[in-house]
Amino acid sequence: MQTLEAILAQHPFFNGLQPEYVQVVTGCASNVRYPAGAYLFHEGEEASNFYVIRQGKVALEIGAAAGGPIVIETIEAGEVLGWSWLFPPYRWHFSARVVQPTRAFALDGKCLRNKSAQDHDLGYELLMRFAQIIIERLEATRLQLLDVYGLPPPGRVRNTL
Repeated sequence: MQTLEAILAQHPFFNGLQPEYVQVVTGCASNVRYPAGAYLFHEGEEASNFYVIRQGKVALEIGAAAGGPIVIETIEAGEVLGWSWLFPPYRWHFSARVVQPTRAFALDGKCLRNKSAQDHDLGYELLMRFAQIIIERLEATRLQLLDVYGLPPPGRVRNTL
């Protein structure tokens, strides 16, 4: 049976992270399980964790005035969920609803912020990895909003005739 540290070290998000940093990250991690329909977090709540999804699916949603929430993206096994724990005021920008029963590692954001404050190289490594996730989520949000409002994809002119 593999250890939590070994599993995290093999995850694509942590690929190439120095072994001592993987050990530090592991010290901030715990196993979690959620049934379908549960929420990992709600938009506006305190952001205290991020998640490495091991099994299942989680829908990232934003509230909409009419018609219920809009699903921005579905996060699946092998992906990472959550970056709001990195930046004050540490509030979630989306809600995360479990679509299929989900197993994950929850990594404590406050623990990691404290460790990063003690070792700025660790903080830089984590920030650079999360920057890529932030870019991907912003792009997914943009494309989803274009679709919701019936706008053409970037680079195409909308025919109004």
